[in-house]
This record gives sequence, structure tokens and C-alpha cells, in this order.
Amino acid sequence: MSTTLGTLLKQLDPSLKITLVERLDSVAQESTDGWNNAGTGHAAYCELNYTPENEDGSVSTNKALEINEAFEISLQFWSYLVEQGLLPESTNFIHSVPHQSLVWGEKNVNFLRTRYQALKQHHLFAGMEYSEDPKVLAEWMPLIMKDRDTDEACAATRIAHGSDVNFGAIARSMSLYLDNDDNVDLLLNSNVTGFTKQDDASWDVEIESKGEKQTINSRFVFLGAGGGALPLLQMSGIEESKGYGGFPVSGQWLVCEKPEIVEQHFAKVYGAAPIGAPPMSVPHLDTRIIDGKKAILFGPFAGFTTKFLKNGSFLDLPKSIKLNNLKQMLSVGKNNMDLTRYLVSEVRQTQADRVDALRSFYPNAKDEDWTLAYAGQRVQIIKQDKEHGGGKLEFGTEAIASKDGSLAALLGASPGASTTVNTMIGILERCFADKMNSDEWQSKMKVMVPSYGESLIDDKALLKQVRSRTLNTLKLGDMPNI
Repeated sequence: MSTTLGTLLKQLDPSLKITLVERLDSVAQESTDGWNNAGTGHAAYCELNYTPENEDGSVSTNKALEINEAFEISLQFWSYLVEQGLLPESTNFIHSVPHQSLVWGEKNVNFLRTRYQALKQHHLFAGMEYSEDPKVLAEWMPLIMKDRDTDEACAATRIAHGSDVNFGAIARSMSLYLDNDDNVDLLLNSNVTGFTKQDDASWDVEIESKGEKQTINSRFVFLGAGGGALPLLQMSGIEESKGYGGFPVSGQWLVCEKPEIVEQHFAKVYGAAPIGAPPMSVPHLDTRIIDGKKAILFGPFAGFTTKFLKNGSFLDLPKSIKLNNLKQMLSVGKNNMDLTRYLVSEVRQTQADRVDALRSFYPNAKDEDWTLAYAGQRVQIIKQDKEHGGGKLEFGTEAIASKDGSLAALLGASPGASTTVNTMIGILERCFADKMNSDEWQSKMKVMVPSYGESLIDDKALLKQVRSRTLNTLKLGDMPNI
């Protein structure tokens, strides 16, 4: 988030002075790192939780369309950066990997069929295929279909131009671009310890690094610290921070790097979430390509810890409980017992239990071929429920900004990184409104993101134009008929 915002601002105004503060010894080592997330360019092609079923049995597609458009905006910006030489060759950070949904059981098959029929009518989802034929499914996902019981109803959808993204590589490349600028400082091994609002609406930001302290005055502050953003937001004391809390959820993966197995699977295959599971725990079997090495990940398996960051403190959650969010935190705890029970059951799982879950996707999985790896921390948003009182748990991302636009923060998790560019453009529109309305910035925005100010959801011709460019520039496969 932070490197994207910094890169956007530098492109819009090269004279800006920017300081990036990183608490670790290199950037993008938390949730952004390639091994700490699924690497799915969340385009809603395969994630079933983005298309909830309505009471009448129909499927709602609004969220899927919004997320797909947001990912297309990211693809446009990355294409611009590649063309300008500000990102390396696209194969360093993104690869074409089909996105597929797989379900079994009559109820789930009916849902997937209804979902497909609803989505295929929209140009954003052009190229989506559907099949209930075991022979076709075996071509799409041979590892999954081998020795599977074909007596049970089974169905899948497929989008060939899906992607696997190394978000850590993108962030590190953007930070390198920024750090090479004389007007940009990258402070590693540094912690923000305090904020003081000045009379002129600027902020004094207190930073400690290796025992040494310094204060930087800034007209604008962005808190893009992943799970660490909530404590920083609370530290700022802005009115808009009140009532927000965080619910940390950890994750684990089963990882296979055996070439003879890895080469039999080339897709990101998402299933349906277990009852009571949070959306981030939708099971999926993913092809990953990180730093040129191919692997398969299965999971995630959720867990609970009081840390807000993988490299955080067990005191993160207790310290985040304030008088202004206590009511919301207690309310969420009371009203989400299904989630609590689910997390407890996940924590108690053994390696054998996890591989048993994997066999629902890959029937021939063997315990010895898979190792356990720890993913990044996710801190789900707890906020005021103005309609019903108390608090509510949100499984998305939310940008928060002070009324005067001098400070902004990003909270939450999935779809997160995939929608970064769209989210950061929203921050610019809220916090740099006057400049964003200028002819100069408007013109530059259209160069970086050709669809800026227009709707890819509504404009079929525009989508065809921008998708043709991004698929070609980023080498993501053939253009579907739109």
C-alpha cells in the first residue's frame, strides 16, 4: 500500500519529499511478502465468497464486479510502470495462471451453475467457462481429478487469463525506484513512536531507530502498516479512529515443492468455505511462482494469536483495547461464537488432519510430500454497528482519513493487495482533492491508469481496450472475446 501510494505521488509530483518508515530490515516482509499470502490477483474469478447467494436462490454479482474492476486498475498501473522501466520485466512479479472454482455436492453445483450464468453475461467475466463433465475437469485440473469419485456431482468454472502475483516483488521494486530519488528517504529498522498535530495541520512524527530518536514534520501521513496500522491510527488520536478495533487471524499453508507433483497442477482452484469459516479461510489449491521457483500451496488453515503482525508482539491485541472501542470488541466477541469455535478447531488440527482436508481437493495427497508454512497475519476490522448498536466484524479493507485529509490509514485484509492501486487513488482523491482536480494531475492519472474517471463495469469498449493492453504488456495470455 505505502510503496504504491509513494510511487503514485512521485509520478504526479516529482518534487515531493517523501519518507518511508519500515520497522524491519527490508520492505514487504509481512503480509505483502510472496510466501505470506495466496498471490491470487483477486479478480473475483474464482473466489465464491464475492458472489453471495440471495434468499431467492439468485447470486449477487455487485461485489465481484467491483473487485474485478479494481484489479484491472492495478493491472493498468503495473503495465504503465513496466513500460516506463520502473518495474522489471513482468515475469519477475506476475504470471498467467488459470483461476478456477471447484465444488461438489448437488447444492454447491447448483450454486456454481447459477453464479456462472449470472457472471458470464457481463463483459468483465468474458471468457469464463463452466463444466460438469469429469473429462473436461480432468483436463483443467488433472491432479485434483485423478482417482476422484465421479459418482458425486462435481462442477468447475475456469478463467484462463487469471494470474499469480508476487506482491512482495512489486513492493520491493517500487521501493527501489523511490529510494533512488534524492527527495525520498527509506528508513529501515525504524519505529514510529508518536504523532503530534501542529497548528498548521501538519504532523510531527516521532521515529526511533537503534536507540536514536528523530522527529519529521510532514503535511501528510499515511499509515499502511498492514496489521500494525491500527495501533498507529489509535496513536494519532484522530476523531475518525474512535470505535475501531482489530480481530487478528493467523494463517498456515501446506506447501509442496516436489517437481513430480508440482508439474501436474497449474491453476488456482478455490472451493466453498466451511460453515462458520471467515472468508479468508476459503480452501484453495494454488500454483505459486516465487522468484522463479514453482510450488503448490493448500490452505489457508486459520489460527488465533494476539499478534497483529507476524513479527509483532503478543501484547498487540490487549494494547489495542481502548475505552472508545471496548463496547464494539465485546459485542463482536459475543456475536461471533461460530467463528471462535471454528478458530479453536483449526488451532487443534494436526498435520494428519490438515492433509485429510487437502485430500478433499487432491485425493492422492501423501503426508510426507507436504510441509507446514506460516502465512502473514491478518487483522480483520471491528467497527461501530450504527444500525444495530455495538460492533460488527468486517472481512474487507477500509480506508480511514482525518476530516482535514492530513492523515490516512488502511485497515483490514482481503482482497487487500490486489485492489491497492484503486484504494490508493481513493486516498489521493480524499487527501489531495485540490491537486487531483487539477488539469495536470488529471492528465497524468489518465496516462498511468487509462480508465481513470470512467467505469469499466459500464463501458464494454473501454474494458476491451485496457485489457488488451494489460494482458499483452504483462504477458497474461490471450484476450477473451468481449
